[in-house]
Amino acid sequence: MAGKIAVGVLGATGMVGQRYIKLLENHPWFEVTYVAASPRSAGKPYREAVAGRWLIGADIPAAVADLPVQDANDPARAVGKCAFVFSALEMGKDEIKALEEAYAAADIPVVSNASANRWTDDVPMLIPEINAAHLDVIRAQQERHGWKKGFIAVKPNCSLQTYMMPLYALARAGYPVRRMVVTTLQAVSGAGYPGVPSFDMIDNIVPYIGGEEEKTERECLKILGSVSGGRIVNASAPLVSSTCTRVPVIDGHTASVNLEFDLPDGRKPKIEDIIAVWESFSSVPQELKLPSAPARPIVYRREENRPQPNRDRDTEKGMACVLGRLRPCGVFDVKFVALSHNTKRGAALGGILNAELLRARGFFDGL
Repeated sequence: MAGKIAVGVLGATGMVGQRYIKLLENHPWFEVTYVAASPRSAGKPYREAVAGRWLIGADIPAAVADLPVQDANDPARAVGKCAFVFSALEMGKDEIKALEEAYAAADIPVVSNASANRWTDDVPMLIPEINAAHLDVIRAQQERHGWKKGFIAVKPNCSLQTYMMPLYALARAGYPVRRMVVTTLQAVSGAGYPGVPSFDMIDNIVPYIGGEEEKTERECLKILGSVSGGRIVNASAPLVSSTCTRVPVIDGHTASVNLEFDLPDGRKPKIEDIIAVWESFSSVPQELKLPSAPARPIVYRREENRPQPNRDRDTEKGMACVLGRLRPCGVFDVKFVALSHNTKRGAALGGILNAELLRARGFFDGL
């Protein structure tokens, strides 16, 4: 379509890749022209490659259904067919890291959903409302590798989307947090497909998700960090202690959050002041009017029994952080409950918002 940027999806047959395909249908800026997956799917029309395992609950977009699936392991096949790629690859971290770098070396920028490059210190890990300024590190990344047009940008772990915006909004308003205890109640869709066996989830809660607590405790410090000397320097606070659990909910990660503020003289913000900060919060994606940006990135529910996943996860088309139950904490200062849609804001639609920010800031110019 005239005027749209041609994009590819790596890992297009997987659950997150499928969601990218569906969410990009009729996107005002981007058009899917290239799909790639494992060698066993290569050579098949997309509709055939996902036959019997299309999971999105709507028809495969007609413009993509007959695209031939390419081997994702061969970046050369993407050259000339798309300007950049969304990475929803499902393989080992070392393999993903090497493959994403190979695409970038082929002058194809990578907007990644994968975790392989999250801790590369010149790769921005973006929540656009929080750290759009981290895009400044991309030039240093390109210089280090000798890349001309290619680069890598990633999104953080899905569970962080639940509480990072309210945390940042408070810090920006002059209420920085010293310590935080968070318990996540994560939906089964966060485990991908086929995910957690039903016998483990029905009538049950699983109090462990491999690697999740480490991500929760560390990734927030990079997101809140700053660019210096061509790399991202992590913030020193807040100190985070997390417990991550899997619960029998399809979509929507919930978190119970306790905060201790870092304010002089023991001052504490009032409950209504905190709510006012959250309800008035707006940032770069709203200023730029990015197509996938929520008008209200933080929504506070005053009912005593909200937020709830099946009532609130689709707020602002699944892109809002929905909060509730803010109250004093007997150990720290305040506590609240937060919710976000893990397969929209926390996955593909969050990646699309990252790409929209990159496009608005000129990183796709000349591709």
